[in-house]
Amino acid sequence: MKAGAGGAGAIGADRLAPLLAPRSIAFVGASLRPNTPGNDMMRMIRAGGYEGTVFGVDPNAREVEGYPCVPALADLLAAPDLAVLSVRNDRLEAALREAVAAGARAAVIFGSALLDDDTDPPLARRLAAIAAESEMPICGPNCMGFYNDLDRIWVCGFPSPRTPVPGSIAFIAHSGSVFGALAHNDPRLRFAFAVSPGGEATATVADYIAYAVSRPEVRVIGLFIETARDPVGFAAALALAASRGVPVVALKLGRTAKAAAAALTHTGARAGSDLAYDALFDRHGVIRVETLDELAVTLLLLSAGKVPAAGGLVAIGDSGGERELLIDLADRAGVPLATLSDATASAIAARLDPGLEAANPLDAWGTGAGFVEHFTACFADLVADPAAGIGVFSADLRDGYYLHRGFADAALSVARGTAKPVAVMTNYTQVRHDALSAELTDAGVPVLDGTMNGLVAVRGALAYRDFLDRPADPLPSRPAQADSALPRLMATSTRDGALDEAASLALLDAWGIPTIPRGAADTADAVRAAGVRLGYPLVCKTAEPGMLHKSDVGGVKLNLRDEAALLAAYADLSARLGPRVLVARMAAPGVELALGMVRDPQFGPVVTLGAGGTLVELLTDRRAALAPFGPATARRLLDGLALRRLLDGYRGAPAADIGRLVEAIARFSMLAADAAAVVSEIDVNPLIAGDGIMALDALVIVARETA
Repeated sequence: MKAGAGGAGAIGADRLAPLLAPRSIAFVGASLRPNTPGNDMMRMIRAGGYEGTVFGVDPNAREVEGYPCVPALADLLAAPDLAVLSVRNDRLEAALREAVAAGARAAVIFGSALLDDDTDPPLARRLAAIAAESEMPICGPNCMGFYNDLDRIWVCGFPSPRTPVPGSIAFIAHSGSVFGALAHNDPRLRFAFAVSPGGEATATVADYIAYAVSRPEVRVIGLFIETARDPVGFAAALALAASRGVPVVALKLGRTAKAAAAALTHTGARAGSDLAYDALFDRHGVIRVETLDELAVTLLLLSAGKVPAAGGLVAIGDSGGERELLIDLADRAGVPLATLSDATASAIAARLDPGLEAANPLDAWGTGAGFVEHFTACFADLVADPAAGIGVFSADLRDGYYLHRGFADAALSVARGTAKPVAVMTNYTQVRHDALSAELTDAGVPVLDGTMNGLVAVRGALAYRDFLDRPADPLPSRPAQADSALPRLMATSTRDGALDEAASLALLDAWGIPTIPRGAADTADAVRAAGVRLGYPLVCKTAEPGMLHKSDVGGVKLNLRDEAALLAAYADLSARLGPRVLVARMAAPGVELALGMVRDPQFGPVVTLGAGGTLVELLTDRRAALAPFGPATARRLLDGLALRRLLDGYRGAPAADIGRLVEAIARFSMLAADAAAVVSEIDVNPLIAGDGIMALDALVIVARETA
């Protein structure tokens, strides 16, 4: 096992048992002094209710907080499963070697492992090497420890007010402050375990995910991560979670260049390409959120364990204004509101007071007479509708108020009568509802605070449902000519490591991707012959080496309608830029798309799909997926673009052949995967989708190590 690269297959669930579920623990650096990590860790292991064997290691004490102490690890009569090292940085290396010599099978290191006058390799790498040699999983260095509430094991160097109530959430956070924020504050968040992995000397986020999936109590995994230090293991762990039906919710940092730079200064982590993480998460159904509040409420909703049925959101409340707010924000969040059947609308209309509309979301407050029974019946009708996938009771609950007690009872009653998820959502995050929210959440009706937070959680639940329902996505058949095309065309790459346009388009041809009819020429006679063969109107473009952005140098002549125009264009291009040109048929109008491939250093070839043409660098309408993939994934990427509706025909324009388009995109993903060993980038822009599907221009960049 390589230091710092444990991986789901290298350490994994079984190897983490001595770390997260040890039968015996030795606390090195135990202290009698109150309000110190050495003393707090002894108090915390008792507060968690641990029933295994505990020893403190302190040469100056016989016992600490009621636990026996020995002068050194070597004095223990039996090897501990876990050694917890709470010592100064300059003592860490010796302490870890002593733990290995004593037979410890795992370690937690609280210290930062940073020294003022360190040597090369630095202390953190030396610790990782020691642990790797003995195949020892380490939590840390620079970590807060962990809480294993399933087995009542708290290994943490700081006191906290939490109670040891086991739940179904596994939480892994690169930030110690975020670890504490979620683990220490909201009793509705019931954890199976929560881990602060720190610098991940050997045990990585991938290993903790694998361990979480191995515990049947875990229903959802939450991540707050800067990067994947073991990319291969991370991808494998996400695939494992997906195969077991355990949703993963991720708050991934480093979306912007400044944030990625901050990650480097924070922990030495490389944030990685955010686009690649989007693609990775899409492949494995990971639900991505942007704030801690969104992370918490999404974990809360998914920890209830119910998967939404087919359909959208139905909601009931007692306010017309908050109903409008919900409609507006659902649109912004991309949460579909279910369209009620006529039968459901009629049943609800018969219950409503005059002036109220039988619609979704539903404002059901009228006179308030018999409000508990009234809201229960109306909410039950909404949730039972065939178009309802999940139900939400929108109310700003507060404790000690009979009205909200009644709303809670209505929500509980409806939840007991359906297999669909039911939640309560407040519109204001600061309402005081500790008792009601705890009661409801414990009964399987999570209380989600904040309209937008709650809608993001609903969106995540619906997205995971859709992930579970994804159809099989086989790859298109691979053309026979693909095997020989790549090495043949690679031999034509230029000194700058790029294939020219003709060779780049020929590469697309070899994988069965439609391209514009064209011909290369370097004399006026050859240009004239190309015009006769292709037919007019035509495009004439410079094909001289190094002309990567032809339009910038006036190297593209469009809409040449006859031989005279073609020859005049060639004369100008050859005089200014050189004799080599590409003559191509002028494409019919259509929607312009851009296809791209980048080779991500962590996760391999990533395919991007977005708006094409001259504005490709200005528009952010883009989706990404890991290569290769089939037509079903291509269609999902396409459906996620803002320009998608243009492909169905807009203001008289012809509709694009979606079937052929997704086939071409899937074939491009196969090319991206096949060429990734020798190609670093591919740019196809534009890919025209109209009467036909056709790539007009392409650029292939050869990887530096193969150029």
